[in-house]
Amino acid sequence: MAIRRILTADEPILRERAKRVSSFDASLHRLLDDMLETMRDAPGVGLAANQIGVPLQVAVIEVDDRVTELVNPQVVKGSGEQLDWEGCLSIPGYVAEVTRHVKVTVKARDRHGREFRVKGAELFSRALQHEIDHLNGTLYIDSLDSLEELVRVSEAQEEVTEEAAAGI
Repeated sequence: MAIRRILTADEPILRERAKRVSSFDASLHRLLDDMLETMRDAPGVGLAANQIGVPLQVAVIEVDDRVTELVNPQVVKGSGEQLDWEGCLSIPGYVAEVTRHVKVTVKARDRHGREFRVKGAELFSRALQHEIDHLNGTLYIDSLDSLEELVRVSEAQEEVTEEAAAGI
């Protein structure tokens, strides 16, 4: 396993739709392992492959000590709305309030190519939506009316959860 460099928002690959994975081999397994190690080192709650320069539809999330690996993920159902603080490892040091679904159902494949569905609520739901947005070339700042809505983490410590400050 290796810790990879996390790209920042000015990198063009973050604005491109990632390619679907068709080969579930050792190189995909290494990528998933590297992504988990990189995310934990950052530290963060989630990481998409394009954030480390790999244009594939692959993401990892760790919420409540539960690791979820997603290959070719799609949101198939969403309900409710929640406004909460959100950060991103590709936009370090800043957070903003973003509206997301409270609950989502995601269809994806695991590292061996087996299809599965996962349901998420609250932070896990937010992380699923955030990472899938990354794979579609969208950053959370795209939902803001203005970049002036971004708040430095140091200025928002009272209101921001530890997870949001760490980055999704």
